[in-house]
Amino acid sequence: MSAITISRLTKRYGPVVAVDDLSFDAHPGTVTGFLGPNGAGKTTTLRILLGLAAPTSGTATIGGLPYHKLPDPARQVGAALDGNVFHPGRSAAQHLRIIATAAGIPARRVPEVLGIVGLTDAAGRRVGGYSLGMRQRLNLAAALLGDPGTLVLDEPLNGLDPDGIRWMRTMLRTLAAEGRAVLVSSHLLNEVSQTVDDIVVVSRGRLVTQGPLAELAGRGALIRARTTDPARLVDVLLAAGLRASIADGATVEAMAATADEVGLAAAAAGVPILELTRHDEDLESLFFDLTDKTDKPDTPQEALS
Repeated sequence: MSAITISRLTKRYGPVVAVDDLSFDAHPGTVTGFLGPNGAGKTTTLRILLGLAAPTSGTATIGGLPYHKLPDPARQVGAALDGNVFHPGRSAAQHLRIIATAAGIPARRVPEVLGIVGLTDAAGRRVGGYSLGMRQRLNLAAALLGDPGTLVLDEPLNGLDPDGIRWMRTMLRTLAAEGRAVLVSSHLLNEVSQTVDDIVVVSRGRLVTQGPLAELAGRGALIRARTTDPARLVDVLLAAGLRASIADGATVEAMAATADEVGLAAAAAGVPILELTRHDEDLESLFFDLTDKTDKPDTPQEALS
């Protein structure tokens, strides 16, 4: 069973369609990247999932139930949607104790989560003096207070330095390895590519693609084949329905292909292959190919990220 299920979800704000018939799943034991440019509908979707906004139509459920019907939501789902919700005069420990008390979570859990995110030594410091990276860790600590099986995090890598990104990446992988479903919204595409298992790409409120990251990267693979007869190999690959062209004197490039497809087509036609290599397109380039970066919205959705 999916931990998170978004099914035909639509949200309209007057004439603006922020989320448009969106469906996807996030599974236990998996980090799912929820990707899209600003204005794509990511935050609106997460707000509906967490009961902070009502859908126009469709459903968003956690463990098969909408958020408001969860019997003990703080222990079933942890969320971090806003990285600046802290009272600057309170310490990290005070901030977490207030949340724990409101949710009926034992106070002993506060030092536990501070230890998990590496803030034990800073627990008594005022949050107003925290760096952005420390605030992101505190946000994650708050999400973990109820030891939930599902985590929903909006832009957890935003504003982090390389050390902070590496720490957060490792933490998210660890949490998923414990069997939790981790849904991460982000626009830091290359960093996310080193963190997530599955990706969901949205643009202008609509689903663009979803599936395992490795599978999606394979769709953008470029195969380079060195051969004694590049012109003949191009003809063979074009006849096989592949996109191919001569890259240089002896090398042919086949786009969105597999090495098996190129190698078998060449063998069947008797074209010798001297070298065959695969080059995956980076996630950022593939993302912009999928969402068509130059396509401007015809409605003012940018404020509805």
